Parts: sequence; structure tokens; C-alpha cells
Amino acid sequence: MRHGNGGIGFWGAQRGGILHLSVDSRILRCSAPCRKTMPRPKKRMAGAAEPDKKEPAGKCTKIKNLGETSTEVENSSPQKTSASKNCGKNLSSYWLMKSEPESRLEKGVDVKFSIEDLKAEPKQTACWDGVRNYQARNFLRAMKLEEEAFFYHSNCKEPGIAGLIKIVKEAYPDHTQFEKSNPYYDPSSKEDNPKWAMVDVQFVRMMKRFISLAELKTHHQAHKATGGPLKNMALFTRRRLSIQPLTKEFDFILSLEEKEPS
Repeated sequence: MRHGNGGIGFWGAQRGGILHLSVDSRILRCSAPCRKTMPRPKKRMAGAAEPDKKEPAGKCTKIKNLGETSTEVENSSPQKTSASKNCGKNLSSYWLMKSEPESRLEKGVDVKFSIEDLKAEPKQTACWDGVRNYQARNFLRAMKLEEEAFFYHSNCKEPGIAGLIKIVKEAYPDHTQFEKSNPYYDPSSKEDNPKWAMVDVQFVRMMKRFISLAELKTHHQAHKATGGPLKNMALFTRRRLSIQPLTKEFDFILSLEEKEPS
């Protein structure tokens, strides 16, 4: 650490038997090398069935991650949000993560990735890339190892919660932001200061029954009147976010598995 040209200077004057010391008023800064971009994760070997999301060996298997509808591709507006202010704090222990289970081309690439696709991956594990919304990115950065999330099928005939996954690697740079051929390429992001992050997730189990968006909406509407756990669920209050925090909603939704659809 350097301190100006030669360090910190002190001088003093004795008044009334007390020596008063002053510190040189120059503002001293220390410069530390920025954290190096983590090496790009290794993708598993390409598979003939899904060439769009499995790349040649050397990079990680990708998850195509978008919002509820085709118009909900997450934007890159650097607006300040409450999540931005709280980035780094663990706001939630549970999450809802959206992915598209049906084929749809985005800049010539099929963005399909279902929970069944995750199950078929080696070790049933893949990285959750393609997030291009600052608030959703900050939620990714807040995730901790072993935290659980609902795998939510979006932008499909019947959207809803298909299963459970868990976080097996905390946030690190999303390699797709640097790949010019990738639909999630961001030319404004630099490898020594990446904008976008991803986590690795692992399949835990399928839901005992599929919990549809329509069923969740019925409970949300009822809970708005009664103050129930789905009253402020982000799935309805911040619908465009593909990464959403959960608290008391998580246990309530799990309890629905044991009941007949409402």
C-alpha cells in the first residue's frame, strides 16, 4: 500500500503541557488490483438433441432464462432498484427461477430449457445464464449454497411450478455476455469488469403435482383479501422478473402438493 509520495506526515505543537498532533490533510488512497474475472466454466459435451444449449467442451451447459412471455426479455437498463441497494445482503432463503420449456428462437438460437432438460444433464446440474436484468442479477448474487428454488416453466401453454432445484455454486461471471454469437451477448460488458452473473443449479425433485400459474393466482387473489402468504408474491407483483425471492410463500406452495387443485 502506498501513502502519497512518502507516507503519512505528523507534526505537533505543545500547549499547556499537552502535545497536539495533526495528520497531513492530504487524502491518501490505496489501489488494489481488481479481482480477476473467474475462468469461464466448462460446458459439457454437445448433445445431438439440443445443439442450441449444449456447446463444445470447454464451457458450461447453458440454461436459457427469460421472462413470462416473449416480450419479457430482460432489459439492460441500469436503473436503481431496492434490490440494487441491498445487493450483497441475503434477502431470501428461497427462490423462484423461470425458464422456458418450449422451443422458441432468440436470434436464431433455441432458448428452450425445461426441468426435464436439467434432469438429463450430467450430475443433473447446469449453470443458469442469460439473465439481463439488474434486479434479477442482484438476486442471483444474493443466492447462497444449498438454498432451494422452484423451477418455474414460463412462456408456455401451461406455466407453473414443475419442481425443486438447489444452488450448488454461488454467483460468478456469465460467460454468454462475452460471446458474440450468443443471443445474450453484451458488448458493453468487459471481462475485467463483467456486468452479468450466473449460478449453478442442481435438480432436487419434481413436484408431487404440477402447481399451475392459474392455481397460484387463485390463492394470490384470495390472500390479498385475507393477508395470506401469497398476498405480495413477486410472481404477480413483479411478473417480468425471471428470478424472484420467496419467504413464507415457499412453505405454502409446498403444502399445495398434498391438496387437490383449487
